[in-house]
Amino acid sequence: MTLGHNSSTHPLLPPTTEDQRFDWLRLLRSRRVGISTFYRLMADHGSAAEALKHLPDIARAAGVDTYQVCPEAVIHAELKAARAAGARLLCLGDGIYPQGLTDLDDPPPMLWAVGDTAVLAKRQVALVGARNASSLGGRMARTLAAGLGEAGFVITSGMARGVDTAAHLAALKTGTIAVLGGGVDVLYPAENTKLAEDIVAQGGARISEQPMGLQPQARHFPARNRIISGLSCAVIVVEAAAKSGSLITARTALDQGREVMAVPGHPFDARASGCNMLLRDGARLVRSADDVIEALAPLAAPQVTTPELPLEPAAPERSLAEIAQLHQKILDRLGPSPVGEDQLIRDLGATSRIVSPALTDLELDGRINRQPGGLISRIG
Repeated sequence: MTLGHNSSTHPLLPPTTEDQRFDWLRLLRSRRVGISTFYRLMADHGSAAEALKHLPDIARAAGVDTYQVCPEAVIHAELKAARAAGARLLCLGDGIYPQGLTDLDDPPPMLWAVGDTAVLAKRQVALVGARNASSLGGRMARTLAAGLGEAGFVITSGMARGVDTAAHLAALKTGTIAVLGGGVDVLYPAENTKLAEDIVAQGGARISEQPMGLQPQARHFPARNRIISGLSCAVIVVEAAAKSGSLITARTALDQGREVMAVPGHPFDARASGCNMLLRDGARLVRSADDVIEALAPLAAPQVTTPELPLEPAAPERSLAEIAQLHQKILDRLGPSPVGEDQLIRDLGATSRIVSPALTDLELDGRINRQPGGLISRIG
């Protein structure tokens, strides 16, 4: 199943000037403005500059009196760091933004890229797996990456230890992309510093949606994984435990309508349990690069469209009491387990043009959390 922006009738136009790119970045870096809120604010106000003007008032209406947008100095510092790292800003809707991400429900509005951005337009296969890969697992990753590279595929992975590292190394000469959980200038883990430099030197690229200089944290990796799978026409899991980040990538790939494949392993090896579970549940079995090439041959290149912003009639004016009542109804419906925004709207018996601004208020107030895939949960 391929997810997209619902109720979309007007395309998001990319920034065309340095000032507009600055405003996009400043809006996205502002406190409590996640990806969903970014798109909603852009839809409501037409530009990042206008959204920034209204953001304090929106926060104040939600009960946050001390809200301040991201300081301009922070954005100037990020742009300076990007220039020092040779990073380029890719904005949704422009010609160099990866087309594979444009059909996602929550595409990053902006990505930093270091290296040859032309590689992002090529057909990609993701190779992911255990950080503590076995000798056979590393060998399999290298063999698959080399074979697929020779067949014309770019290898995409997360530059982690183990399987990711093996895949990148084997695909250096044919093209590889590292999607990072921290800033694109933060080479993590440290032992992969040379690998990170070689990826760029040999025609590949490193990309990240995170701010320059940001050290990766565990909470960043699920969002990073959706980019790995979104860029790729297929995700191959080489080794993975039953509960691992690689399985999160596989599940995300299924949600995005990507092909999921797995290398089988011995039933007694915990590092193979996740792969064997995927195979049990219908993933395609992979023994060699030929299996992957054969599976992908009938598939046309993914049909992608530029995400569009909703263009809906303005919501009617509501009193403060009505707004507070709606906020409480939403909070009463939510708990710590994520719920789809569409389902919440149906449960409330309201329309998206009424509920969506209220969700923005609650997110800015720190009372709800938006997650990839259009999911919402209550905080506290």
